[in-house]
Amino acid sequence: QDKDTKMTEFWLISAPGEKTCQQTWEKLHAATTKNNNLSTNSKFNIPDLKVGTLDVLVGLSDELAKLDAFVESVVKKVAQYMADVLEDSKDKVQENLLANGGKVLTMIHLSFEIEKSFKNYSSSLDNVPFLFIFKGVNQIDNDLKARASAYNNLKGNLQNLERKNAGSLLTRSLADIVKKEDFVLDSEYLVTLLVIVPKLNYNDWVKQYETLAEMVVPRSSNVLFEDQDSYLCNVTLFRKAVDDFKHKAREYKFMVRDFQYNEEEMKADKEEMNRLSTDKKKQFGPLVRWLKVNFSEAFIAWIHVKALRVFVESVLRYGLPVNFQAMLLQPNKKTMKKLREVLYDLYKHLDSSAAAIIDATMDIPGLNLSQQEYYPYVYYKIDCNLLEFK
Repeated sequence: QDKDTKMTEFWLISAPGEKTCQQTWEKLHAATTKNNNLSTNSKFNIPDLKVGTLDVLVGLSDELAKLDAFVESVVKKVAQYMADVLEDSKDKVQENLLANGGKVLTMIHLSFEIEKSFKNYSSSLDNVPFLFIFKGVNQIDNDLKARASAYNNLKGNLQNLERKNAGSLLTRSLADIVKKEDFVLDSEYLVTLLVIVPKLNYNDWVKQYETLAEMVVPRSSNVLFEDQDSYLCNVTLFRKAVDDFKHKAREYKFMVRDFQYNEEEMKADKEEMNRLSTDKKKQFGPLVRWLKVNFSEAFIAWIHVKALRVFVESVLRYGLPVNFQAMLLQPNKKTMKKLREVLYDLYKHLDSSAAAIIDATMDIPGLNLSQQEYYPYVYYKIDCNLLEFK
């Protein structure tokens, strides 16, 4: 499918059966494909469910609207978290967001059979599986929170350690830079300091460091490391001269780093970093697999909710006996307005108030019924743009 012309948005609509439901389908298909390919269409077959009283249906309609919003939010969260976890490979997000093993977009064309799914429940609408869907998706939501929290902690700790190992010489960890032989250790009188010397002042350092305080060991300074702006130098002196030395060094913009050489501590830091890095790698694969599987589950649940909404809404609008055809349209981007007009012409006879609505802009108070645009036919949008990550 050409990305520029196809929307990743679908319109799930229904219209009353004419002499037969097949006729309703053929009429729509002809109208949207004959002059200009306005949309790609397929039938969306919803099994017959036993209908309760009108009150039950009105109640169901409200419940389903809430359930729809909840399930959609979980689908979005799982998709968004997949994008977060895949960090640098955002382009891989789409291929990992497969529903039931098929690409999301083809999957909406019901590569899974919705009828089979509904047969798992009683076919009466009174106890259609709101709870079943809600429980399943709620479980995904809770599991996602727990898994994301654990993985984010790990990632955060690792990033903090990585930050400690980067950045300027004034703040970064020196564990990877300094070696034992750079220090005079275990001496009662002598101590080795580490000094950050701006590159611009390096010549001053060479000239001055031996005289910044009494008792500096001559020629005891070497450059151990450099970054863009500074050198890291060591210098050895008598312990009692340290305060003098620090004070004088500051006047020349030489910064003495507060640093104790401690092999155990540095080793522990390194091991912690390796451990976190290994843990993160270990968790990554299973987490991506979990996200794939549960994205599919949540997405399929979402389409089930849409199917139930179409069923309930169609019975409320078109009456009994149950006689309507549900259809799935994927509009072409450039001709969406035209498609709306064609659908209006096809179905305006269904609704006496439709004439007023078609000309009205969408922001007239009360027209945006429960945030769902109103048309003379039953209409629900399945918006897969929410799964696009740039």
